[in-house]
Amino acid sequence: MSAERIVIENCAVATVDAEDTEYASGHVVVAGNRIESVGAGPAPAGLGDVVRRVDGTGHLVTPGLVNTHHHFYQWLTRGLAQDSNLFDWLVALYPTWARIDEEMVHAAARGSLGMMVRGGVTTAMDHHYVFPRGAGDLSGAVVRAASEIGARFTLARGSMDRGKSDGGLPPDFAVETLEGALAATEETIDRHHDASFDAMTQIAVAPCSPFSVSTELLRQGAELARRKGVRLHTHGSETVEEEKFCHELFGMGPTAYFETTGWLGEDVWMAHCVHMNDEDIAAFARTGTGVAHCPSSNARLAAGIARVPDMLAAGVPVGLGVDGTASNESGELHTELRNALLVNRLGPHRERALNVRQALRLGTAGGARVLGRAGQIGSLEPGKLADLVLWKLDGIGHSSIADPVAALVLGPPAPVALSLVNGRPVVEHGRLLGADEDEIARSTRDQARRLARLAAEH
Repeated sequence: MSAERIVIENCAVATVDAEDTEYASGHVVVAGNRIESVGAGPAPAGLGDVVRRVDGTGHLVTPGLVNTHHHFYQWLTRGLAQDSNLFDWLVALYPTWARIDEEMVHAAARGSLGMMVRGGVTTAMDHHYVFPRGAGDLSGAVVRAASEIGARFTLARGSMDRGKSDGGLPPDFAVETLEGALAATEETIDRHHDASFDAMTQIAVAPCSPFSVSTELLRQGAELARRKGVRLHTHGSETVEEEKFCHELFGMGPTAYFETTGWLGEDVWMAHCVHMNDEDIAAFARTGTGVAHCPSSNARLAAGIARVPDMLAAGVPVGLGVDGTASNESGELHTELRNALLVNRLGPHRERALNVRQALRLGTAGGARVLGRAGQIGSLEPGKLADLVLWKLDGIGHSSIADPVAALVLGPPAPVALSLVNGRPVVEHGRLLGADEDEIARSTRDQARRLARLAAEH
């Protein structure tokens, strides 16, 4: 039996394939969970089993956005420590985060995912690294939320074992033991990781950062990931304070330290990478280590401007990240397309730093490569998974911009007319289809207040 088809036509098409192929008026045909055809003009005649035909006049279709770095639980602590740098912000919020439980994490994940997906994200990731004792099944809560919202998902199972008494930043009651963290990470992989082409859930091994984990956790975490055939993720070179911390503790900068622990390679990606010198960028390029660029969060925490144009010129894989919503309260990725372009133009390359098509590539094909899924998602090509977004560009905010990619990247956030994940509609006319947005808003508000009360009691 042939797969049921969805036909989208009469729209501008940005495929983000290797040649950046675009069509001023074209079509995409989806069969089951795969893209069947992409091209200029209307869809081919004589297609069977067409269950839906969408007239995309005035719209642009692109690959779905891919978020490469996030912390879902932080949805419950938005708007706090508003004027702090990273280290002060962490010290202010760790005691509150250490009170989270399964119910809170599930609500926060639904809020984070809902906000991203209704804004064009089709593949999300969560770096969850806070596991208070007795808090319940936090990894399971996040995976469940992604399934409910309908997003393709990578859970980076984080960990911390360097508490304050060991020279780390987090309070001692917020960290795990080395053995406990490794065992729980392996269990999460065994329970949730799907290695198949069209996997909806994958797991990565993700010790939190150089200043919150031991050298041994990094080393053994890398060994675990490679034994299990999964990817590795952590924070790297985010701030000048982290650079100083690494030099004081290890006698070298973050990139050199990561290399000594087995944490550079094509199966690794790191968040932020703001403070990278030429040698660091060359090491990432030589090893194929990826970067999750988080421009809004970097600005919110005054971390600095990552050298994205230099990374791209060197061949470093780069994607975009929202980062935790306690340091990027908008919680959206499509705004990061614009911010990546604008922030990088404030750097030394000025107007030549990034253009609109490079920004779109960061948010789609770049992110797919960083997550190790470039063969499956990130561009509109026959045979790839049907993760795509139809953006409405004929409204007041965009209609006078002739270039549809420029309208998407430089204009206000474009409404999502239709978003498909794995060939299934998850957003229509700007609203989630698989969840009640008003219920999510109430739930996240209630859980945020509950967390604040618990933190105040301690």
